[in-house]
Amino acid sequence: MPHLSIVIPAYNEQERIGRTLSGTLAYLESQSYTSEIIVVDDGSRDRTIDVVLSFAEGIGDRLRLIKNPGNRGKGYAVRNGMLNSTGDIALFCDADLSTPPEEIERVIKPIEDNIADIVFGSRALDRTLIGEHQSQFRELIGKTGNLVLQILTGLRFKDTQCGFKAFRRATVQSVFPLQRIDGFGFDPEVLYIAQKQGWRLLELPVRWNHVEGSKVHVIGTPLKVLTEISTIRWNDLTGKYKSEKGRREITEQTE
Repeated sequence: MPHLSIVIPAYNEQERIGRTLSGTLAYLESQSYTSEIIVVDDGSRDRTIDVVLSFAEGIGDRLRLIKNPGNRGKGYAVRNGMLNSTGDIALFCDADLSTPPEEIERVIKPIEDNIADIVFGSRALDRTLIGEHQSQFRELIGKTGNLVLQILTGLRFKDTQCGFKAFRRATVQSVFPLQRIDGFGFDPEVLYIAQKQGWRLLELPVRWNHVEGSKVHVIGTPLKVLTEISTIRWNDLTGKYKSEKGRREITEQTE
């Protein structure tokens, strides 16, 4: 069982996934702990799979490829990867490497030190850490969307959408089987479920750079996310987030 699993959802990422894998593997090779990388292909129509398989040659099971049954969405891809991870800690990050691998230590150390159960990167807590900014319009849309998200879900975090989140293994087993949203709105959903279950959540500032080629449509995606977020409360009211095992029981099993 590796200490750290890194899950990377990928859809038509042939131009960027090679650089992402090179940077991530180089960082992990400098660490003393064991690790694995899981790339989840979400029905790519380009050469993403070929690029990943070329990297897998010669490094054994440290790099695994999982194929979704078609293009199902980022939320589906992340859930598929996280539930197939085997590490003590599982972290998912974006295929564009917008948050550099050097920030991995920042989000996994509080879990290793038993300060938190889930740690997620934030672009909003310290904007001086942002190198290449998004357009002002994109940033305005993001801030507005986060305000609406807080109202709808009660999550009091500055940035739930940053794709850089680390989970203790017990939280992966407890939270992701209950995830229902397959699109970009899955981020606040998993945080909502985790908070409901009583896990310790910690938001930390991370370095981040906007990378061209994003799959996020400047208008359509935020509107879709808000539509998906509106279902979180409904899912909760209708019992879709009820777990047979609570945080205490799972924690006792893993101690």
